[in-house]
Amino acid sequence: MNSLEVKGIGMTSQRTRERMVKRLREQGISDAVVMDVMRNTPRHMFVDEALAQRAYEDSSLPIGYSQTLSQPYIVARMTELLLAGGPLQRVLEVGTGSGYQTAILAQLVGRVFSVERIKPLQKKARQRLRTLRLNNVQLCHSDGGMGWQQHAPYDGILATAAPEQIPEELLAQLAMGGRLVIPVGVDTQHLQLVVRTPAGFESVCVDKVRFVPLRPGLVR
Repeated sequence: MNSLEVKGIGMTSQRTRERMVKRLREQGISDAVVMDVMRNTPRHMFVDEALAQRAYEDSSLPIGYSQTLSQPYIVARMTELLLAGGPLQRVLEVGTGSGYQTAILAQLVGRVFSVERIKPLQKKARQRLRTLRLNNVQLCHSDGGMGWQQHAPYDGILATAAPEQIPEELLAQLAMGGRLVIPVGVDTQHLQLVVRTPAGFESVCVDKVRFVPLRPGLVR
């Protein structure tokens, strides 16, 4: 992939990205650093070429295997919530997907450990992250509901698929003071922020959302 393809032209150009950031600001995103990273990350690289012209629209996009790339607002909102408690060194991402949320996190935290159950999606994400020279990401083909115990505890955990209830394994892998941002529910889903405190886990319901379900098992 050449530099022109990364920078984008037409509906994937820098001007188009500026419109996306303006829209995020109007929607209530206030973290300037998050918006700056989203402005400079080529979102069109994370979808198939046929959908590249729609990459900066405020909508989710299919990435295959019944999975989606979340709309820009949701990516920004979840990232902003995760970072609101201060700088993070170790972050677990549950559901690598296209790798876009991974790429955003990699530019904002120390290290990202990302698990994905669908091997072909993980392979594409790895290639994209390498193209962008994001070298602080470690990927694992694994059942996301189980987290990644090997590298726990995490200062932050972000999930891009919705379980019926928050998995106990994820809560156990959260460091003291750590933050978990996760969509929860089946027919009706809500984005939840969970913070681990000495007294236990404090949970806040943030937004009504719609995510693909968090499923068990591996796809090769």
